[in-house]
Amino acid sequence: MEEFLQRAKSKLNRSKRLEKVHVVIGPKSCDLDSLISTFTYAYFLDKVSPPGVLCLPVLNIPRTEFNYFTETRFILEELNISESFHIFRDEINLHQLNDEGKLSITLVGSNVLASEDKTLESAVVKVINPVEQSDANVEFRESSSSLVLKEILQEAPELITEQLAHRLRGSILFKWMTMESEKISEKQEEILSVLEEKFPNLPPREDIINVLQETQFSAQGLSIEQTMLKDLKELSDGEIKVAISTVSMNLEMSRIELFPKGAWLVNRDTFQSRNSGSECKPGTSVLHCTLRSLQRGKE
Repeated sequence: MEEFLQRAKSKLNRSKRLEKVHVVIGPKSCDLDSLISTFTYAYFLDKVSPPGVLCLPVLNIPRTEFNYFTETRFILEELNISESFHIFRDEINLHQLNDEGKLSITLVGSNVLASEDKTLESAVVKVINPVEQSDANVEFRESSSSLVLKEILQEAPELITEQLAHRLRGSILFKWMTMESEKISEKQEEILSVLEEKFPNLPPREDIINVLQETQFSAQGLSIEQTMLKDLKELSDGEIKVAISTVSMNLEMSRIELFPKGAWLVNRDTFQSRNSGSECKPGTSVLHCTLRSLQRGKE
């Protein structure tokens, strides 16, 4: 996988004129599940696509914003995947490739493009979205990682190495941790069991979950504003846009560190830079902050 990522980034940097490019891209949330799925599916496409097609995993954020995603960066560092190998959205001109008829896109973790990329819809050839491919009940919903894994096991099982299994398994477990479900669904349990039977030396699930829990709520090196922007989401009724951010800490910490002199507000310019096309009236600051307990299952 590391060799593939390095080779893909090198080809992108060296090639002045690309021929055919198949981009695998996830949502702007850049969550661990969609990111691992993006890397893995691009790696799979690289192995099965005809010669002359450059398969690239693209993170749907600018490089400067990757610091916000502490849990994602930690897992990738644990797997010795250098950040320098990543390709970010501001490092490739997808619109130019599409205008030249050279672009194909696979969407992972979402069935829609970002608002600024709507003109690229004609280039979308595949969607890997667990919301569309599973039961409406959230408890039975699969992760993008499990859907990608199933396809690879069916089409090219020899590509699944122990390191890749470790990465996908951690992604599936992390996705379950972020959902309001007491137990892993049968579909997820089945796919995890396949990996664990194939690679019996994988670390115990409990160890992986403990590490992920510690990392999930770590915000080392981030300012308060960066922590809020990391999880920033936008709600809109067409006229009014509201920014909602979730900050994970206990209540006592929030009183001391987060709200020492009242609520923090995200500046409208910062909000607009993160949400292309959003407009706020001058002087407007937007933030809704929700505090969550550090322990899973406790509110």
